[in-house]
Amino acid sequence: MTQLARRLGTRDAVAIGLGSMIGAGVFAAFGPAAAAVLPAGTGWALLGALAIAAAVAYANATSSAQLAAQYPVAGGTYVYGRERLGDWWGYLAGWGFVVGKTASCAAMALTFAAYAAPPGWERPVAAGAVVALAAVNYRGVTRTARLTRWIVALVLLALATWTAVVWTGGPGPTLLPDGGTPVSGGGPGGWPVAYGVLQAAGLLFFAFAGYARIATMGEEVRDPRRTIPRAVLLALGGAVVVYAVVAVTLLASLGLAGVAGTTAPLAAAVEGSPWAGVVVRVGAAAASLGALLALVAGIGRTSLAMAREGDLPRWLAAVHPRFRVPHRAEVALAAVVVVLVLTVDLRGAIGFSSVGVLLYYAVANAAAWTQQGTDRLYPRWLQAFGLAACVVLVATLPVPAVLAGVAVFAVGILLRIVRRRRTHRP
Repeated sequence: MTQLARRLGTRDAVAIGLGSMIGAGVFAAFGPAAAAVLPAGTGWALLGALAIAAAVAYANATSSAQLAAQYPVAGGTYVYGRERLGDWWGYLAGWGFVVGKTASCAAMALTFAAYAAPPGWERPVAAGAVVALAAVNYRGVTRTARLTRWIVALVLLALATWTAVVWTGGPGPTLLPDGGTPVSGGGPGGWPVAYGVLQAAGLLFFAFAGYARIATMGEEVRDPRRTIPRAVLLALGGAVVVYAVVAVTLLASLGLAGVAGTTAPLAAAVEGSPWAGVVVRVGAAAASLGALLALVAGIGRTSLAMAREGDLPRWLAAVHPRFRVPHRAEVALAAVVVVLVLTVDLRGAIGFSSVGVLLYYAVANAAAWTQQGTDRLYPRWLQAFGLAACVVLVATLPVPAVLAGVAVFAVGILLRIVRRRRTHRP
C-alpha cells in the first residue's frame, strides 16, 4: 500500500499551516529585516517590506492552492512542476525544498534548545526534540495535527501576553518610527532604500512560507478541492495579522534602530519585566517546536513523492501499513537532522534556504499559469505577479545566501545527471 490516508479536515490543515508560519521566525526575523531597511530611517519601510512579503505570499498561496486542488497528492510543487512543466522543473523545486528545509529542521531544533536547555546541553536537547517529534509524526498525521494545535495555541497566548505587556507597561510606547525622535528627511532615498526594502521583504517572506505545508500534505486532506484553498488562505491571513501586530508593537517599543540592533527584539521589548521575558522564551521554544514538527511532516511527504519517481532512493517511498505515513522517509530525515544538530550549528548558515523557498514558489507560479478551464481558481495576473516577485526577491537577497543557493542547486543537478546515467546504462 503506497497511498496516504485522507484524515485531515480544514481545522487540522489550518493548524498545520499556522504552526509552520508562526514559528521561530516571528521571534527572530524582524531583526535582520529591520537592519536591511535601516538606511530608510523610518519604521514605515519595515511595514512596507512586510506588506510586500504578504502580497507575494498571497500570490504564491493562491497558486499552491489552485495546483493542490487539481493534484491532491503528496509532494507539493515537486509534483506540480513535473506535471505542468517537466521533470527537471519539478526536481529542482523538490531538491531545493528537501535540502533547504532539512537545514531549517536543524536550525529550528537548535533554536528550541537555545531557549529551553540549560547551558552545555543544547545539542543533546535539540537531538531529543527531533527524535520526539519524528515519533509523533510516525504515529500518524492526526497526532501531528493535534500536537500542532496545542503548540499554536501556546504560541498565540505567549504573543498576546507579550503584546499586552508592551502596550500597558512603563510610560507607554510611541509610534514615532525611530522609537522616540522624529525623523527629519526620511533618510537617503533612491535605489539603496528600495533595495533594502526588497531585501527585508525577502527575509520576511521566508517566515510566511509555511502555507506550502498544507499543499505538500494534499494526499492526506479530505475533500481537497474545497479544503486546501480554504485552509491555505485562512492560515496565511491569520499569520499576516499576527506578524503585523508584532511589527507595529516592536516599532512602537524599540524603534527601527532598536529592532535592528538586537537578535532577540521581542525579549528586548520587555527587558524590564522578568516574567514577561520568561513568556517570550516559552513562546519562542514552542514556536520552534511547531515549525520543526511541520517541517518534518512536509519534508517527509516531498521525499515520498521524489522517491516514487526515482529522484530519491525508492525505498523511501514506503508507506506504513497501519499509520499510513512515509515512515522510512521520516526516520531517514530524523537521523540526518540529529547528525546535523550534534555536529554543526546551522542557525546562522541557512540563508540559501530562502533562495530555495523563493525558487520553489517561482516554479509553483509558473505551473499554475498553465492551468485552464475548471482547474483555474484564481486570475493569471496573480501567478505572473508571484513569479516576477519571487525572481526579484531572490536577486535582492544577501550575496552569500544567493551563492550558497546556487551551489546547492548545482550539486542537485549533478547528482540527478549521475543517477540518470547509471539508471539508463545498458
